[in-house]
Amino acid sequence: MRIAFKGVPGSFSEDAALKAYPNCETVPCDEFEEAFKAVELWLVDKAVLPIENSSGGSLHRNYDLLLRHRLHIVGEVQMTVNLCLLALPGVRAEQLKRVLSHPQALSLSDNTLTGLGVTRESVDSTAGAAQFVALNELRDAGVVASARAANIYGLNILAERIQDDSDNVTRFLVLARDPIIPRTDKPFKTSIVFTLEEGPGVLFKALAVFSLRGINLTKIESRPQRKRPLRVVDDSNTGSAKYFDYLFYIDFEASMADTRAQNALGHLQEFATFLRVLGCYPMDTSV
Repeated sequence: MRIAFKGVPGSFSEDAALKAYPNCETVPCDEFEEAFKAVELWLVDKAVLPIENSSGGSLHRNYDLLLRHRLHIVGEVQMTVNLCLLALPGVRAEQLKRVLSHPQALSLSDNTLTGLGVTRESVDSTAGAAQFVALNELRDAGVVASARAANIYGLNILAERIQDDSDNVTRFLVLARDPIIPRTDKPFKTSIVFTLEEGPGVLFKALAVFSLRGINLTKIESRPQRKRPLRVVDDSNTGSAKYFDYLFYIDFEASMADTRAQNALGHLQEFATFLRVLGCYPMDTSV
């Protein structure tokens, strides 16, 4: 099985792909959209992409790509992230003048880097930083990346678990061309996106369709619609007003094979102006 991911070998996204499919062949991509297109063009079987981090929040770019492309979510991977401080062999932490990494990795290890008194330099990926330092033999530069990146690029691990929050978890989605068949014999999660008309209590009504049926929501995210970001509403009392037009992304704990989920979405469809099921997939309960 061929799995696309964004970054270079040794990235956390590749770690997530190997956790989900230990015997897979991983295929690096330069951009998130390239990974989506690789699946659509049958160049790979699936893609694994990060969607949210317990400290850094959601990756909004990937929410937008989920809507733009017609791939299906067929799985999730939750992974505890172990950020390591890496350097060339023989280099000690006190010799470092700068540290390179992805902006989020630098932010998540703020306390350690502040203690070292180093300059921080943002690059496109954690593993890409490790590759750059190794290829250019930069003895004044450290890297925040994974232990596997250290092994791949011949760097030493100066310190492990340097993240400020020890329980730092990143959630990844597995995307494929075709959906999987929902089941009820193990925990499933369903992801949807929808839009609503403007009005008082409309979002409350949308959320109530799940509460009324005892369905637990695990995620709600809103994103302005790119094609019509503003809606002008005429009000006889106050004149015209402009509102952002939002897409709502929701994850809930129920399989589409469950009649509760079917009835909830049927109810939501009565007043949602747009509704799409992004995927129904087994929950990752390993973290």
